[in-house]
Amino acid sequence: QDNSFEQFIINYCNEKLQQIFIELTLKEEQEEYIREGIEWTHIEYFNNAIICDLIENNQTGILAMLDEECLRPGTVTDDTFLEKLNQVCATHQHFESRMSKCSRFLNDTSLPHSCFRIQHYAGKVMYHVEGFVDKNNDLLYRDLSQAMWKASHCLIKALFPEGNPAKINLKRPPTAGSQFKASVATLMKNLQTKNPNYIRCIKPNDKKAAHIFNDALVCHQIRYLGLLENVRVRRAGYAFRQMYEPCLERYKMLCKQTWPHWRGPARAGVEVLFNELEIPEEEFSFGRSKIFIRNPRTLFKLEDLRKQRLEDLATLIEKIYRGWKCRTRFLLMKKSQIVIASWYRRYA
Repeated sequence: QDNSFEQFIINYCNEKLQQIFIELTLKEEQEEYIREGIEWTHIEYFNNAIICDLIENNQTGILAMLDEECLRPGTVTDDTFLEKLNQVCATHQHFESRMSKCSRFLNDTSLPHSCFRIQHYAGKVMYHVEGFVDKNNDLLYRDLSQAMWKASHCLIKALFPEGNPAKINLKRPPTAGSQFKASVATLMKNLQTKNPNYIRCIKPNDKKAAHIFNDALVCHQIRYLGLLENVRVRRAGYAFRQMYEPCLERYKMLCKQTWPHWRGPARAGVEVLFNELEIPEEEFSFGRSKIFIRNPRTLFKLEDLRKQRLEDLATLIEKIYRGWKCRTRFLLMKKSQIVIASWYRRYA
């Protein structure tokens, strides 16, 4: 119920994860259709980059202003920090405060004077500013880290490497917010190099109990997790896409013209293959470098045909091998019979 600095940075991390989810699913998928020359009607979705910028912008972001308050001389309190937020973020559409210059919140009794509210992608969250400055300015003084580094216990010494006299840094230690921001940036950079799979968890109720399904709660989560936009893009788009070369290599045994070898461009081979299989034209589209299949049932059909064809080919190979083996044995027996007969006639 009471959200402070800890919940603020947790929600900031959630915003960044939602942003990379948007980048790798909604945005990237629609851009791929455009790159491949597929006819496509753009589907609108909410991009939370504006919220991430509100929090992490180096000049006007909330974390930057919090660091500035922690580092500036003079009297610094949580109220001065909130006053600074009101000056800089007053007109931002996702920031709300009773002290803000935006008069539409002056009569909002649900928002106390010592709080501000951010409209996150998953809904509005109110934060109490009490403790923001102290928690962000959570410093380990240099003399304490040096004292711990001098301990005889190897584990304690390893926990405080900054106390090593050879690594003394006279700069002010980074604030908790800047450290968390750097960690999140490293995480995002790592995720961008991967091919992640997403699992969205939906809570059926707030009681953590079985056999209780709260429709309103589930609909709220589906709406704010961006699942509706994702489903709309998936249903309007194509369930499967693959480069022409591996697609032809996988399914070429289904067509006499492409099996065992296709002489020509891979795209032309895929076109011949799909025409031979009489797949409806609305079920697939040819991109510049990929084949796009709309319905999973079409892909399942291809896989079933391939499975059956592999069984037929295996039977054919087995049949030819058995015939070769029997003929080889027959020719060997015939040769042996001729030798035996010739020696018998000579003896007789």
